[in-house]
Amino acid sequence: MLENWVVTPTCLPLIVRRCHTCASERFQASGKFRVNAHHKLIDAWLLVLCAACGETAKLTLLERANVRSIRPDLLDRLHDNDPGLTAELLQDPLVRRRSRIALDWAGAWRLDTGGSDHLDREVIDVSVRFAARIPVRPVRLIAEGCGLSRAEVERLLTEGKLVSAVRLSGKLSDDFTFTLKR
Repeated sequence: MLENWVVTPTCLPLIVRRCHTCASERFQASGKFRVNAHHKLIDAWLLVLCAACGETAKLTLLERANVRSIRPDLLDRLHDNDPGLTAELLQDPLVRRRSRIALDWAGAWRLDTGGSDHLDREVIDVSVRFAARIPVRPVRLIAEGCGLSRAEVERLLTEGKLVSAVRLSGKLSDDFTFTLKR
């Protein structure tokens, strides 16, 4: 029987970027946007706050874009400070690259396994789905979901009792499946 696990975000991740005021390296999204129009051109920023000193910084979303080229629903969401839009934009690789930021997902996600009835079975087939692009080590997910230590999961991997079509070392943010034989 195939078990379905889901990695879901519990809050917005911290933003890794250097603060010009206090040299801290963590910001949190305020959920607010700044939109500035220059005749037919528009600029938009996501406002972020330094986790240490509270200084405000701006992440560029739109720069001198023609107003007619922007979807009306996107403009409405920017003006309404839509919290869902904040999460979407932080996931956008183009926004992260343009603003030179990375995301720190530590403590901002949880693993939903649907219960612990699978722990006593000899063979477990699991499909892991990511609700957002959260980079997590599969070994950590398997250890947490099966109630094992990471060292035990590594041992099962080297013994061939833990198999998957994807490489389980490193970090993944895409859906994958694995089989665990005890």
